[in-house]
Amino acid sequence: MSARGKERAEEENKEVSSEEEEEKRSVEEDFEEAIREAASSTASRRKPGPSRQQIIPKIPEAVDDFLRNFLRRVGLRQTLNSFEAEWYSSAQKFLTHTLRMGSMGVLFIPDALTHRKLLQSELEIARRETDLLRQDVLVLGDSLVRMQRERDFHRLQYQRVAEDKNRLIEDFKQLKKHLESYKPTLRQLEDKYQVALRQKMLISLEKDRVQNIINPRQNQEISQKMKDRSMKRSHSTDTLSAKSTISIHPKDTEFPVYSRLVNLDQVKFQKWKRPSAFSLSYSIRAHKLPISCIDLHPQKLILATASDDCSWRLWVLQANGEKVGQMVLTGEGHSDWMSGCSFHPDGAKLATTSGDSTVRLWDFSRGCCVLTLPGHTQPTWGCSFHSCGHFLASCSADRTAKLWDLNSQRCRLTLRRHTASVNSVCFLPLSNLLLTCSADKTLAMWDARLGVCTTTFHGHQHPCNHATFSSASSILASCDSRGNINLWDNRNPALALATVDTGPLAANQVAFSPSGKTLAAASSDSLVRVVEVDSGVVSSLEGHSDGVQSVRFDHKGETVMSAGSDGMINVWA
Repeated sequence: MSARGKERAEEENKEVSSEEEEEKRSVEEDFEEAIREAASSTASRRKPGPSRQQIIPKIPEAVDDFLRNFLRRVGLRQTLNSFEAEWYSSAQKFLTHTLRMGSMGVLFIPDALTHRKLLQSELEIARRETDLLRQDVLVLGDSLVRMQRERDFHRLQYQRVAEDKNRLIEDFKQLKKHLESYKPTLRQLEDKYQVALRQKMLISLEKDRVQNIINPRQNQEISQKMKDRSMKRSHSTDTLSAKSTISIHPKDTEFPVYSRLVNLDQVKFQKWKRPSAFSLSYSIRAHKLPISCIDLHPQKLILATASDDCSWRLWVLQANGEKVGQMVLTGEGHSDWMSGCSFHPDGAKLATTSGDSTVRLWDFSRGCCVLTLPGHTQPTWGCSFHSCGHFLASCSADRTAKLWDLNSQRCRLTLRRHTASVNSVCFLPLSNLLLTCSADKTLAMWDARLGVCTTTFHGHQHPCNHATFSSASSILASCDSRGNINLWDNRNPALALATVDTGPLAANQVAFSPSGKTLAAASSDSLVRVVEVDSGVVSSLEGHSDGVQSVRFDHKGETVMSAGSDGMINVWA
């Protein structure tokens, strides 16, 4: 071949190679653009979530497309068919390897066919996920419909409840207006009830008083006999005027004669309650200020209270058809605090003592004070009725005790022996003996007929606050400001039978049970002490919030009543 032919062949080869290179570039650009579009469409169809980082470190050159185009252009059809058969048979292994690499986060896309396979697999996954989402949407749609129905149901229920509420509010307002219209009538009925209750109480007391009145003829005969005896003893009583003041008045009452001490209670009360068996039954708010003294009605469960608010009150503790703790009567008249109270033996009157130095007698049937007894020069601390009901004894801080005749309304005797304040006075039941205790640490027993001190008891080391008799035996008890309780035999006053220490705070008052086997003491440490007299065993009852000032047993000895500075009455059963 000549040189020109060679040059021409070389130029043709260069042109062919340049055309093949340009075609190759265009194919590569088209392939890259298709890859980008496929990637963008795939990313838009995928679910939102954390994106996986696709790394394409290298895209191999599309040799199969170059060879396929070259063989088609040259016209080698048989060679092209052989190439395609061998190429696609070997490309399956390469496709599987490429997919495995793609699952590991590194994706090689050797050609458009492999990319199409990948897109088809992702399309199948997307379709399956779409089916799952469609099923979830259907389930959620059913749930939404059910919830809407429930919402509508509850909305109807709420509307119904709101209507009921509004209707009830209207009914309540109407009932409230109706109740307001009844209040004046209820107030009037309550006032009528209180008046009827008081009348019933007064009628009952008057009935008891009338039943206890002695036949007038027998009364006159006894009085005449007593006057004759008193005239015979007038000479002997004049010799004792140095110790007591005795004067004769036309209306003076003679003391009854008792041949011996009568103790019917000892036969009547055989049963008794152990101190450990008492427990708080109920409480009554009786006064706002401290209660200084309480006393029990002789026949009924009616309790009298005297308070620092200058008033006394009567409380029903138990009655058929009446409210327990109901106040039935009250009285005011003292100008200073009240210190003591005592029921008349017939239960129709009440005697009170006060810081205004007077003693007052109140008649329940009249509802007022019927007698004021002045005579003490300092506050009076307590009082006690004689069993016959015609005499009243009182004690005072002026170091004296006085005996008042209620018929002549004057002081019959002034008892002077103590050197300090006389803090309590008490008549022995069915006798003419009178017991006093004083801040001079002694007790004195007096013959009320003559005004003579018959016995003196020494043994306390601190001022005595209270003393009392036992109605079932010859034992008496006293307490002092140190909390010591002494038991005495009035037939042998030289030495105390026993001493019970409830200190260190003061014991303010003591009271025997009707059987005489139990003793209750009111202590300033807010406790009520119950003592078994025979063994000396002490039990404490807790219930007051301040010092206990007074204590009493009921008529059967089964209940203890106490009152104190907290203004409360506690009933222990």
